[in-house]
Amino acid sequence: MSYSAIIVAGGSGSRSGGKKQWMRLGGRPMLDWSVTAFSGALQIVVVVPVDDVIQATQRYGEAVTVVAGGSDRSGSVVNGLRALEAEDEDLVLIHDAARPLLKSSHIDSLLQTLKTQRSAILALPVTDSLKQGSDVVTGAPSRDRLWRAQTPQAFRYGDIVRAYKAWPGGPATDEATVAAAAGIEVALVEGDVRLHKLTYPNDFGLLEALMDKPVKQIRVGQGFDAHRWGDGESVWLCGIEIVHNQTLVGHSDADAGLHALTDAVLGAAGLGDIGDHFPPSDPQWKGASSDRFLQYAVDLVRQNGGTVINVDVTLICEQPKIKPHREAMRVRLAEILGVTIDRVSVKATTTEGMGFTGRQEGLAAQAVCAIEL
Repeated sequence: MSYSAIIVAGGSGSRSGGKKQWMRLGGRPMLDWSVTAFSGALQIVVVVPVDDVIQATQRYGEAVTVVAGGSDRSGSVVNGLRALEAEDEDLVLIHDAARPLLKSSHIDSLLQTLKTQRSAILALPVTDSLKQGSDVVTGAPSRDRLWRAQTPQAFRYGDIVRAYKAWPGGPATDEATVAAAAGIEVALVEGDVRLHKLTYPNDFGLLEALMDKPVKQIRVGQGFDAHRWGDGESVWLCGIEIVHNQTLVGHSDADAGLHALTDAVLGAAGLGDIGDHFPPSDPQWKGASSDRFLQYAVDLVRQNGGTVINVDVTLICEQPKIKPHREAMRVRLAEILGVTIDRVSVKATTTEGMGFTGRQEGLAAQAVCAIEL
């Protein structure tokens, strides 16, 4: 069903410590959450204090119509209704920006109800025991058939416009009050505790706790690399230089362990492979230290919201002996990865004289990396 939306954000926020519509919730200005929730509306009108019209217009552009609020909530809603381009039977949802955790399911529930009702609001039944009194309890009203009104509140455009014209004035904390006074029947639709209204500073922590947290994913990548032996006096493996009577031949320093691990890190995040980022055809990488490649891959993962959980590298060779250097390799890898050493494993094995590594024609390395996104 088609509908338009009015988001009321015209208050001064005196109880919350400032203009709460611009305070950050989950890393975003609170008003952003409601604007996003109504992305399916035909038209979105945002009502803000007159001093904030320019700021809101610049932020949301053509996605919304921004109007200045009135002297009270009723005046702000009326200004929002005037800005709508709507016919009498068109549907309009009026929502408080101070209830930022609005979901499409809440909107759908209201729209479904409007198929058979003239108007509807989201509300929760009162479950707490009620008490009257100032300093002491003087009464205990029944909570039976009592509801806590929430927003959005949904109406036919013509109905709510006429209801406000008939309103005698004075405080009207929500549109349902105005509609009911005009003889419009308002249906109750079950609300949601996540639509808690932000009023006081402590409410920010409560809303943060009620937010849908991003689902964390564990991703695993693997890498493999091999280089042939050539003339030399040392070899680089897993960031450590080992004195040896040969060296590994490659465009960079040919550190097969770091190359395999770099591919594993990039693969876990779906960011390609080492050749995509450091092509061997590029002369700037000739003789380059491979720890730069691994550091780049780790930084790229972090920029994409990931962290390295653990890595496991296996060196496959007949020579040199890896065990004497294994702990130094673990320390160096942990340093580059920014993790504790217990998250780094380095192993070595042979192929029992078989294949190119068994014939000592070259060295191979394979690596596995787990990241959390």
